[in-house]
Amino acid sequence: MSGSAAKDAALGAGPGVCRRPWAELLAGRVKRQKNNPEREQKLKASAVQLLRSHQDLNNLLLEVDGPSCKKLCLSELVVCEGPEPYADHSSSFVGSVLRDQASRLGVPVGVLSARVVASSVEQICAAPAEPGRFAMLALEQRKKLSSLLETAQHLLAQGMFSRLVFCQELWRVQNSLLLEAVWCLHVQNVVSLQELVESHPDVQALGAWLFRNLCLLCEQIEESCEDSDITRAMLSGLVQMFVLRGFQKHSDPRSVEPEKMPQVALDVLQRMLTFALDALSAGAQDGSPSHKVVTCWFGVFSGHIRGDITSTDSPKRFFSHTLTQILTHNPVLKASDAVQMQREWSFARTPPLLSTLFRRLFVMLSPEELVGHLQDVLETQEVNWQHVLSCVSTLVVCVPEAQQLVSDWVARLTARAFESYHLDSLVTAFLIVRQAALEGPSVFPSYADWFKASFGSARGPHGCSKKALVFLFKFLSDLVPFEAPRYMQVHILHPPLVPNKYRSLLTDYITLAKTRLADLKVSMENMGLYEDVSSAGDVPEPHSQAPQDVEKAITVFEHTGRIPVTVMEASIFRRPYYLSHFLPALLTPRVLPKVPDARAAFIESLKRAEKIPPSLYSAYCRACAAAEEKTLENAAPGARAEPSCAEEALGRLTAALGELRACMRDPDRYDVISAQMAVISDRLGAALRHGKDDASREMSKVRLSLVSPRLKQQEQEVADLLLTSFCQSLMAASSFAPPERQGPWATLFTRTVCGCSLLPEVLSRLCQLLHLQGPSLSASHVLGLAALAVHLGESRSVLPEVDVGPPAPAGGLPFPDLLDSLLTCRTRESSLFCLKFCTAAISYSLCKFSSKSRDVLCSCLPLGLIKKFQFLVFRLFSETREPPSQEDTTGLPWSPVCLAPADWQRATLLLWRQSAFQELLREKDLHLTYRDWLWLELEVQPEVDFLSDTERQDFHQWAIREHYLPAPAALGGCDGDLEVACTVLVDVLMDYCQSSRSCDHSENTDSVPGGRTGNQDILSRLQEMAVELEREQDGRSPSRRHFLFRVFCTRLQALPGGWDMAASLQRQQELLTCKRLLLRLPPSVLLGSFQAEPPTTPHCEDFFHLVNSELRNCCSHGGALTHDITAHFFRGLLHTCVQSGDPALMANLLLAECQTQCPLILTSALLWWPRLEPVLLCQWRRRCRSPLPRELQRLQEAQRFARHFLSPEAASPSPDLAWVSAAALHFEIQQVRKEDIRRQLRKLDCAGEELLVFLFFFSLMGLLSSHLTPKEAVDSPKALAVCAEVLACLQRRRIPWLALFQLTETDAGLGQLLLRVAPGQHARLLPFAFYSLLSYFDKDAAVREEAFLRVAVDMYLQLIQLFVAGETSAVLLRASRNPELQGQAGQPCGTDHRSTSFSAAVNTSVPEKELLKHGRGNTRMLTLGFVCDTSGPRAVSCVLPPLSHVCADSCSGPLSRGLSICLLTAAG
Repeated sequence: MSGSAAKDAALGAGPGVCRRPWAELLAGRVKRQKNNPEREQKLKASAVQLLRSHQDLNNLLLEVDGPSCKKLCLSELVVCEGPEPYADHSSSFVGSVLRDQASRLGVPVGVLSARVVASSVEQICAAPAEPGRFAMLALEQRKKLSSLLETAQHLLAQGMFSRLVFCQELWRVQNSLLLEAVWCLHVQNVVSLQELVESHPDVQALGAWLFRNLCLLCEQIEESCEDSDITRAMLSGLVQMFVLRGFQKHSDPRSVEPEKMPQVALDVLQRMLTFALDALSAGAQDGSPSHKVVTCWFGVFSGHIRGDITSTDSPKRFFSHTLTQILTHNPVLKASDAVQMQREWSFARTPPLLSTLFRRLFVMLSPEELVGHLQDVLETQEVNWQHVLSCVSTLVVCVPEAQQLVSDWVARLTARAFESYHLDSLVTAFLIVRQAALEGPSVFPSYADWFKASFGSARGPHGCSKKALVFLFKFLSDLVPFEAPRYMQVHILHPPLVPNKYRSLLTDYITLAKTRLADLKVSMENMGLYEDVSSAGDVPEPHSQAPQDVEKAITVFEHTGRIPVTVMEASIFRRPYYLSHFLPALLTPRVLPKVPDARAAFIESLKRAEKIPPSLYSAYCRACAAAEEKTLENAAPGARAEPSCAEEALGRLTAALGELRACMRDPDRYDVISAQMAVISDRLGAALRHGKDDASREMSKVRLSLVSPRLKQQEQEVADLLLTSFCQSLMAASSFAPPERQGPWATLFTRTVCGCSLLPEVLSRLCQLLHLQGPSLSASHVLGLAALAVHLGESRSVLPEVDVGPPAPAGGLPFPDLLDSLLTCRTRESSLFCLKFCTAAISYSLCKFSSKSRDVLCSCLPLGLIKKFQFLVFRLFSETREPPSQEDTTGLPWSPVCLAPADWQRATLLLWRQSAFQELLREKDLHLTYRDWLWLELEVQPEVDFLSDTERQDFHQWAIREHYLPAPAALGGCDGDLEVACTVLVDVLMDYCQSSRSCDHSENTDSVPGGRTGNQDILSRLQEMAVELEREQDGRSPSRRHFLFRVFCTRLQALPGGWDMAASLQRQQELLTCKRLLLRLPPSVLLGSFQAEPPTTPHCEDFFHLVNSELRNCCSHGGALTHDITAHFFRGLLHTCVQSGDPALMANLLLAECQTQCPLILTSALLWWPRLEPVLLCQWRRRCRSPLPRELQRLQEAQRFARHFLSPEAASPSPDLAWVSAAALHFEIQQVRKEDIRRQLRKLDCAGEELLVFLFFFSLMGLLSSHLTPKEAVDSPKALAVCAEVLACLQRRRIPWLALFQLTETDAGLGQLLLRVAPGQHARLLPFAFYSLLSYFDKDAAVREEAFLRVAVDMYLQLIQLFVAGETSAVLLRASRNPELQGQAGQPCGTDHRSTSFSAAVNTSVPEKELLKHGRGNTRMLTLGFVCDTSGPRAVSCVLPPLSHVCADSCSGPLSRGLSICLLTAAG
């Protein structure tokens, strides 16, 4: 080939020439060359020389992270068979290159490595990042930096990297660095943040750089970017480091040069806090960058950001320092400014970010430390009063323990102010107490109460000298130009107590304050009688306050029968307001009732007291007589002209309404409808003046009666005329035009009715028609009343609230919501009427307001009406259970011809398929949810249902399984979760069972679930789903509690606490519902699921917790549950045992767990063993074909022991568990007659000590149960006799028994066991049982038992507390109603001399010093506690002298009498 041809071939110049690839050319060259080692060595040397002369170390480090690197790292790290990872090869290569380059340059390799890595970091950070990345790296930058840091770590490990030089080089390019890069250096141990900080030459510049980057980081966190986890971890780590280093304990003072890290940390934290507070002061807007930074930075004070540094003292010092900085930030406001503006700094008006920060700071400091810190800051520094007072408000609101501390602090400030006449202390005290009082009396006493308590008596700090008085009034006078009128009113109405000789000081101040009030146009003379001067709100006008004063005064008079003191004082000292405002509001003319009411009686009392001027009273009487005379003349039966006038007025109204209908028929006369409505309004007023009182009535709320109508004939005639006319006019208008083109006549008509005094009667009549006569109404009436209901909803803003009385919700309902409650779906007839009414109302609304917004449409229709329409359509029309097809959407079905049932059905289906209605249903609030459906279905009465039993069951299956179970939760479904479906069903069922469910008193209101068949059907669905859930969880350990117990726990926690009667009854009702639901579900629910392999036991903790915490108190009787729940548990036990591989082992494990976790189940089994044993034996033998498990045999043995113990035969030895045997014996003793108790219990002397102690405890429970349970009240003497016999045996054998009265939950053995058996009320009433047995105590007990005195006094004090709290009332009331117990009170089973000898033993055998030691310093109280009983006159005479001394020493008045009654009664 010629040279030119070869060249052309190589360059590919010819058009048809094919170019050969480079690899092919090299391959051919390799084949032609021979293997020459010498040539290969020269080639390597040439390559190395080439690299040395052209290499770039920075690019070399960055090239390490190439595609091949990632590929080799992943493959070779996973497959461990190959050589060392590729990263090690690359790092070794880089190290070799750096070492070689350093030797050529003559510098240490560590210095060169540090410079190269620093330059590479700069290049990575300077690379173009994504917009808005702020302080963070982009994804590609993060990958490159990670690879670079791996190389740097390798260089560090080889000793080829200088940290100091690297830090210095890095800070030279500080402005190019990103915060995340610096953080990665610290986290991956290349160089710590401590080293970086210490190597920086300028601390201030470094602090500014960190502050700027922290702000960027906080802003990025609040934007919820994809790197939120990384950013939050960075912020948390940085804050922890700054707090630890900035607030660590002082370093070694011997160090020559202080560390920079603490200075930088403090500087950065201070900058961030200052920036945040400045942003808050400037009013940063939500969403602004500064607001984002503040929100994020304040989040670092929450617990999850503090992390693991709470074990040190640094966070506490940091929080204290931060609080100080907040309180002292920008102190520009003076105390006078704070007096004027502190009303705006209450907790509710404090910026949420600042109040949240205060709450987070309070977490690390105790209330005492917080108050002490506030005091120190206020005494030593200039403060920002807004922050200080906002902190005080937050403190008293959020830290209840601090309320008393603040009160004490204010008292100390006040005392110190008057001791040294220190004005700043008094200013601080007033500001703090006023600020705390702004939060209401539930948080802090009102300012008026504090001022009266502090200065209203001679014991106040101002009463010590004239100088103190001058100091106080000088201070109050200085406040006058700045403070609110309310505070001056408090000072005037509740002035400080001043001696007569210094009265001028007070007079001068009052004059000054009244002058200031007059300048503010606030009159002291026109203040309301019951006006709250404690609040700092605006002062109301006298004319608005007077009616409220009248109502309150009448209420007080009605309850006391006396003229209120406030009214009497006002008639003397506040005469201008009393005469000008109070009496005119009281003496409003009216028709006086035949039987004087509270107002009339109050007026007569004031007249007799000469508190009403005769002229004013005479004018009032004349006005009332005129109103009554006019009413009598109108109602006089002999007046023939009046009926004709009434009929004439009614006829004119009827004619006017007819003319309105004529206007409807002629579309051209729509323009005169407004004028015609004015005529109707006038005629309506004329008709109502006959037989109606002209006095204005209160229209904010009206009370309607649905069950017993109380309308007068004329009222009903006018109301019926208006309703009938509206229906007729609507039908007339609809025959010519659809609703959207009928003009404003319906709206005007409704407004006219709403503006007349007959509105309550019209509403009552409408409700009666719908509720009582709905199914019998004609189609035209249904259409008309539905349209009227829509327009009443349109005018809801001018309608009063409606109160129909119980069982409707208290407080009144808006009228549209009341209509919803009147339309029920319980029966076939009511369901059809409700469907017609809903169809008419919804169709009319969609037509009438088609051009209006959806909010207007929803405001006119009650939401419940739309939901009931969906419910009935689904229920009655099976074709609607499928989604409507697009071609089914047609026009709106509004037509007056819908008269026949078939027409109503067609109209309903047309409305359902209408696209506008389907779009309306997409609104979240309008969609029929699963909960709504359950509630409506529970109201259905199956015996009069539209559907048959089979159809109803099919409907339930479709609704639950096909419709709501797969539906998303956002649409009211269950997201496919069957457990959620069961949970909602149980919750709704319990709500339904405890609600009235009807406005009709005649309907069944039984709250028992399943008491009605409708409930039973839903319960059947619940049982089916519960069984299915149980099958799904077979063999799997449950991840959470059973849904039923979760519902129970949530509902019980929501109930109010306490032991008052209302709370107890409410909780008892809830628990009875819970128990009934448990009994209607499979018994395996009680034991939960378990894994099939033994010895795993089922998860019974939920049921055990329910028994121990709730059923023990409300569904048990003195140590045993009821039979139904006990039998249900053992049915579940058998079922679980059969399902396991080893039934006997499973039963033993379960019952052993009951012994430790829930002993009440075993004691219940012992009580009901005669009923349980035959069933258990039969089922166990049939299903397991083996002997009873050991634990069940123990119950048998305990029952057998109890029977043999009371038989004449020799008693068998007690089983191992003494408390089980004692429980069985206790229940067996209950069957013994009272006369045989002493004889039957003779064997107690041979019983074990533990058995006797446990038996005594169960006997005490029986004694208390006999008092608390009415059915067992006749057995109280017998229960007392049993306790006495067991106690006598204990005392004879000198067995300790006092510990039973000192049981606590913390006791590992006895207390934990017995308190889980005893109901809570029984445990609290143990002091009553103690003193019931007082006369049976051994006279030597006080000397022999060291703890006896302490226990007796403790029981005595607890008994007093029980009596004061009212918890002994149930016991004493039932005891007083029992003749047998009343006889016992006079002569218990012992004789009179026993109590006397016992008191003598206590008084003479124990030295007074010992009594003082054990009796807490009051020997009289101790003696009283022991000898006070009702066993006879001599004991009472022994008790009364010390009683009088005790009451004189410790209390007085009614309390002393209460203590006497308590002790004298409790002993009986």
